[in-house]
Amino acid sequence: MVDYMQYFTERQASMVATLRELAAFESPSTSKTHVDLLGEHVAGMCRAIGGEVTTIPREAVGDVRVAQWNANAPGKPIMLLGHLDTVWPVGTLADMPIREEDGILYGPGVIDMKGSLTLALEAIRCLHTHDALPPHPIWFFFNSDEETGSVYTRDLIKDWAGRAGLVLVLEPATPEGAIKIWRKGIGRYTLRITGRAAHSGFAPEEGINALIEAAHQSLAIHALNDLRNGTSVSVTQLSGGMAINVIPPSAEMTMDLRYLKASEGERVDAALRDLVPVLPGAQIELGGGIDRGPMEYDAQMERVFGQAQQLAAKLGFELHGDGSGGASDGNFTAAMGIPTLDGMGPAGRGLHAADEQVFITSMPRRAALLAIILAEWDMAAV
Repeated sequence: MVDYMQYFTERQASMVATLRELAAFESPSTSKTHVDLLGEHVAGMCRAIGGEVTTIPREAVGDVRVAQWNANAPGKPIMLLGHLDTVWPVGTLADMPIREEDGILYGPGVIDMKGSLTLALEAIRCLHTHDALPPHPIWFFFNSDEETGSVYTRDLIKDWAGRAGLVLVLEPATPEGAIKIWRKGIGRYTLRITGRAAHSGFAPEEGINALIEAAHQSLAIHALNDLRNGTSVSVTQLSGGMAINVIPPSAEMTMDLRYLKASEGERVDAALRDLVPVLPGAQIELGGGIDRGPMEYDAQMERVFGQAQQLAAKLGFELHGDGSGGASDGNFTAAMGIPTLDGMGPAGRGLHAADEQVFITSMPRRAALLAIILAEWDMAAV
């Protein structure tokens, strides 16, 4: 049996070197060329440790890569779900160079999520080297537009995840090392309001004030909040009007919905679609809808997290769970009913920030956790 903690502790410096190598590839979501350069490099790394790599072309964004080990083995695969793209534009490295200081590696993309890609590749390398790959397939799905909402890849993610027995989402852990066992779902909406213009001095009574209608609607929308139970409905933007002396004939507002339970998303979505104008003659038009469902902490998640905790205990540490009001690709898979664990990457902080960083000492433990889950996971127990 492999001593995972010892193996990855001894490989800590090598993992940092690999992370530096990946972080040196600038790969903003908006540059297909740069994402594809990283994708091909990572594909080569997968092939070097026995992976069979499929490239799925995308026109508007980087190509998706899926690496497979034991592709023809029986049983459902474990699917590692990561992304190649970052939020950082080309040229960022000149102002934010990769640097190591006091046990922390700084640089654009190191925590979101090139550190995670490093750990997953190292975990598979360990199993491949020790002839310890599990008797079922392992899939590694490299998304290319996660940072812009997975618009061009979400259907692919759902298709591949729908055939998996477990999805390990490689978003970073919390700074304390907890994994994500719940995430809120997201809805995004636009409300367009049509009134009627009139001179605000000569004949204000002839106008229909779209901003006043927007105010009425904002209060009705705000009343849908249930913060105690994790549901927030926020009016986030409001625009309208044409001149200081004209009754506003139009307005537009945006709303952000976050919710813990699928039933809450359905409740709010239905209520938004039932909104009616308050001012006589005003018209409203709702656009948008549910973007992705929640990753709920339900009975299945309790079993999945419990098994992960048992495997962490075999490594000698206690695994904690946490959650997030932000979404990930794990929302797609969890909402499908696929057993999902999120936040499986290294610990760090500063996602999308100038001080983006990975805690180097977290890397061996997190790689060991990925390796033991890949090797010893019991599908039947969840």
